[in-house]
Amino acid sequence: MTDHPLKDETRARLESVSVATLATALYKRGLRNQVLQDVRPVRPKGRNMVGPAFTLRYIPAREDRNQLSEFRNPEHPQRKAIEGCPPGHVLVMDSRKDPRAASAGDILISRLMVRGGAGVVTDGGFRDSMTVGALEMPAYHCRPSSPTNLTLHEAIEINGPIACGDVAVFPGDVLVGDDDSVIVIPAQLADEVAQEAVEMTAYEDFVQERVMAGQPIIGLYPPTQEENLALFAEWRERNGR
Repeated sequence: MTDHPLKDETRARLESVSVATLATALYKRGLRNQVLQDVRPVRPKGRNMVGPAFTLRYIPAREDRNQLSEFRNPEHPQRKAIEGCPPGHVLVMDSRKDPRAASAGDILISRLMVRGGAGVVTDGGFRDSMTVGALEMPAYHCRPSSPTNLTLHEAIEINGPIACGDVAVFPGDVLVGDDDSVIVIPAQLADEVAQEAVEMTAYEDFVQERVMAGQPIIGLYPPTQEENLALFAEWRERNGR
């Protein structure tokens, strides 16, 4: 687990900014590949998912090891991950970008939600996705997938490093999802990135207002003219930002 627990104020800041803004803040720090590819909300929630990563890794299923009877095993890693994910964390699953069989379904994801999970993410698919999407807890996948996970996947390791959507995810990394996509923030960068993203968001909101009023973007976005910085300072004071 990480030595950088997620602070309440950092969580609150990350709940107020977009994945796009966070991607730019990480790009400034040399991190170019932090947004999960082909992973999207099962259903938009209008609010952010934020939480440290608790991971589950799948490998290709082999027929002699993955019959339905495996679900009777109380040590089955998929079931243990659902029951072991700490409250406030995001369960992140490495399904090798293969949505032909489900990573989980509505009953397991409902259990994760009831236990206090902050969200669930896979680069595969969820079965019962309409029901999953109706849950209060945010969920992200590639596409709906009805076959049980045992058809193609074997859950093999809990809370180790994984790949999800072509991004490395380490336990304790901070996952943020909005209505577009999901990003992975290295745990040690979460505090500073969250603070910078809040500052960036304030300026972007100012810019949007100015653009809608007809102002050209040259000198405004990015701010290369002092007069725009002065206008931003006035706007910020006026709007309590």
